[in-house]
Amino acid sequence: MFDLTGQKALVVGVANDQSIAYGCAKAFRAQGADIAVTYLNEKAEPFVRPLAEQLGAEICAPLDVRNQSQLDALFVDIAEKWGKLDTLLHSIAFSKKEDLHGRVVDCSADGFGLAMDVSVHSFLRLVRKAEPLMPQGGTCMTVSFLGAQRVVENYGVMGPVKAALEAATRYAAAELGSKGISVHALSPGPLKTRAASGIAEFDELLYDAAERAPTHHLATIEDVGAYAAFLASREAFNVTGGIHPIDGGYSIV
Repeated sequence: MFDLTGQKALVVGVANDQSIAYGCAKAFRAQGADIAVTYLNEKAEPFVRPLAEQLGAEICAPLDVRNQSQLDALFVDIAEKWGKLDTLLHSIAFSKKEDLHGRVVDCSADGFGLAMDVSVHSFLRLVRKAEPLMPQGGTCMTVSFLGAQRVVENYGVMGPVKAALEAATRYAAAELGSKGISVHALSPGPLKTRAASGIAEFDELLYDAAERAPTHHLATIEDVGAYAAFLASREAFNVTGGIHPIDGGYSIV
């Protein structure tokens, strides 16, 4: 069950060993997949490359999703080295601090557009690049949060942005299903990641999540990775278009 031996997985969004993307990459590798990992820029590379080496990643390349030439080069590399792609994991999001910490109604047009481009449209760009490399089908995943569906204090503009990401997931799943390509959004509860540290009063959100969740446990990157590995497996071939809570039941109470 859930054997990924021989599969090729691209993981976008590893920043450090606390990243959701890293948890997923570890799980894919543990189940036998070959891994490609990207890093944002030269500043991020010293944090990411050692993790890529630990994973035995066959590709470790720079990728700023706003840089089309880097995106093109990455997929040329994948095509030349592997000739296919089975799994894509997208775990990146960005908002200007002033837009994230302010009211949604005050968000600047430029700031809103930037958050949507990096957090949502970049997923669609990656899926579009992955599609020709998945002639026998595959799995594309992104990462959302409960703030897409309910108002979460201090989550700000990322709530509407993640809502758009979830809608994009459903539409992409509908459009690619006939090709055997499934599309998913993983929705972990609050996690201590570098990205989450930018949310105001995040420690209080973590405490509240642990108190409210029926299991009284916060999700871990290993929890998310295990679920992602299942979705990447052949056993999950008929599952698509879902928003998958991985949060100890936090989202139901």
